[in-house]
Amino acid sequence: MRIDRRLTIIGVMLVVLSMTMATQYVNTEVGFSYAIVHPSNADIRFVGYDNSTDETRVIRTFSGTNTSGQLNLTLRFGNVSEMQNLTYSAAFGIVNEERFQVNITNCYVQAGGYGEYLVIYLHRNPTIKATDDDKVLIWDKGSGMGYTNASNVWQLAAGNGNPDNLNGTQTETGWDEQAYVRYTTEDDAWASTGTSDFVWVQISIVVPDGGLISDVFGSIIFCFQANTET
Repeated sequence: MRIDRRLTIIGVMLVVLSMTMATQYVNTEVGFSYAIVHPSNADIRFVGYDNSTDETRVIRTFSGTNTSGQLNLTLRFGNVSEMQNLTYSAAFGIVNEERFQVNITNCYVQAGGYGEYLVIYLHRNPTIKATDDDKVLIWDKGSGMGYTNASNVWQLAAGNGNPDNLNGTQTETGWDEQAYVRYTTEDDAWASTGTSDFVWVQISIVVPDGGLISDVFGSIIFCFQANTET
């Protein structure tokens, strides 16, 4: 009986060893979901305020409607000549619809040498110049002001997930059927860093003496950061 028991134990050990050396192939599945929406309905969204020189919002869809076409947003500033300074105190607003705070960390311009013609502020009141307001200078004629993607330039408070409004539910953002963006014209929508879910963006175009005659195209890139851990 002792011999049989010993052989049985050895046999079990061999089975265990052979199992640890086996290769496993497993198929499993996990679902995911997200929605591709109009930029005015995104969790981080831009809303119109100022009109451009053609009496349409400065910010508008590139070429499309509410549901079709090229729905990416663009800024149309109009025509500016050398030695002119054109300023839109509320070219657009940035609104956070996430249910947690989102920080604007950085901003930079890609437009060749023409980025040196732009001055960009984040500020509180859409109806006055940023220089007379609570503000942060975020781009100054080719300079990013030393900000990095780890900076906290402006803090957007948690949103409510509803693109129909901003500033909690106090300010409606309806559809502009000409520019195909959401917008507001309410002059009491004042932003405060850390407590408001939005901020206004002032953009100035400062063309120096001898500025080249050209059609100018470029991009303004905003960087955001959020901590979703609780």
